Amino acid sequence: MALYLEGQGEISKAIELLHRGLEAAVSVLGEDHPSTLTARNNLASVYESAGDVGRAIALYEPVLADRLRVLGTDHPDTLISRNNLAGAYRASGDVGRAIPLYERTLADRLRVLGEDHPSTLASRNNLAGAYSESGDVDRAIPLYERTLADRLRVLGEDHPSTLASRNNLAGAYNESGDVDRAIALHERTLADQLRVLGADHPETLMSRNNLAAAYETAGDVGRAIAMHEQVLADQLRVLGADHPDTLMSRNNLAFAYDASGVAGRAIALYEEVLVDCVRVLGEDHPITTAVVRNVTAARARGWKFRKPTD
Repeated sequence: MALYLEGQGEISKAIELLHRGLEAAVSVLGEDHPSTLTARNNLASVYESAGDVGRAIALYEPVLADRLRVLGTDHPDTLISRNNLAGAYRASGDVGRAIPLYERTLADRLRVLGEDHPSTLASRNNLAGAYSESGDVDRAIPLYERTLADRLRVLGEDHPSTLASRNNLAGAYNESGDVDRAIALHERTLADQLRVLGADHPETLMSRNNLAAAYETAGDVGRAIAMHEQVLADQLRVLGADHPDTLMSRNNLAFAYDASGVAGRAIALYEEVLVDCVRVLGEDHPITTAVVRNVTAARARGWKFRKPTD
């Protein structure tokens, strides 16, 4: 139930439910029981989804240490913990710390679970994402392409993980400058997500956001703005104003306004979302720092092109 609530954007309710479940597990099963460790892992995951990455890391690190001690290095739950901790490091902006952990987890999953296990495929996808975020998109694209091919073969075309792989690969193509290829893949992925997941699923909303970004890269800023505005409206309705995806969408819409030359509108939206990012996510969260960079650049451009007054 808690993880369902998380998926629906009901983060506060999910956290409350997981805290109660963890307290019960500790009381009945003890600190080292695998179910208690899983409860702690799940609580960390929801904190991460809520944008409280620092708190998530503080939970993930001891869970990994305890699973290593209780379950051993090669237990699937230990591998999950290492993957999750790497993901939290990545979410905090510490990609340099995330990449070695992802690489080790992928190597261990290949050895323990095999090449076609869904968790192994997830590890390869995550490592590709970390390479991309570190600026090494040329290293990321072959990993994304191989992961997509394997997920198509193992999981099928309509599996959510396969759809996620296509979305990620499209994003990497866009980042590498291959915009036409990116748009075609984003459009196909979005059509399939609408059919399989529905219009209001968070992954579908994210795909629409990514397609809008690709249109913007291609120079079709008007089309991008219209899509960003609709995505934001839907995320406000489905996820709520304080969900990290919603905050990121507001940043993206401001970026599109700025690209269209409407600097005043962009700066006003950046300033509004920055206040909310600091309140919800904290000053050091990657989304917050991205907004700071963007509003600083927008202000600088505004001053540069402002006519001097007499």
